Amino acid sequence: MVIEGYGDGPLGAGEPLLARPGFWSNYLSAICAGGADAARPLPEWFGEDGADVDALSETLFDPDCWPVLRVSGADGSRVVVVFRNLEGDYGTDFLLVRPGRSHPQRIARREGGLAGTGLGWRELVRIADNPAREADGVDDPAARLLVLLPLLDDLEAPEEAPARLGAALTAVGVARGTALSTAERLLAGLRGRTWHEPAWGSPLSS
Repeated sequence: MVIEGYGDGPLGAGEPLLARPGFWSNYLSAICAGGADAARPLPEWFGEDGADVDALSETLFDPDCWPVLRVSGADGSRVVVVFRNLEGDYGTDFLLVRPGRSHPQRIARREGGLAGTGLGWRELVRIADNPAREADGVDDPAARLLVLLPLLDDLEAPEEAPARLGAALTAVGVARGTALSTAERLLAGLRGRTWHEPAWGSPLSS
């Protein structure tokens, strides 16, 4: 796989990993740790087993293959998540690829914390619910919402946000009895972090 203008990393399609046990804990549990009073995240919050989480982490963070997740929008833009597994420089890059542009824009990066420019809740939902037709990448709205979730920067997410996020978690395999509390933990973690200047605009606002 090649992302024009990104670099020479050994990129590979990561979308099949979303269906593997242990993926969502690896991808989202760090968010739950973001709140001031947050408990240590548990794989069970995501309906997963610790052994599966550990096993999949070896694939997700393999220096010989950097998984890539693509979320294409109906407007032709694409958010691309790259597990940047460079020796000594591990992290996750969130890129915005716009039609007609030769180079992607890195809108955020995660290296312990997250730095960059976020999305509001309604913008995130709009992208999740409007996939591009016949485009490679993540096409299920629930999975799209969860892949984009680390970019959420909205202290005033609406009242329906926990229910919508809980439904997305249920759709990817989290038990109904656990999904809502996990959704609330994720939102609390997102609200508990500060990762860019409030004056910065959304990368998709134009």
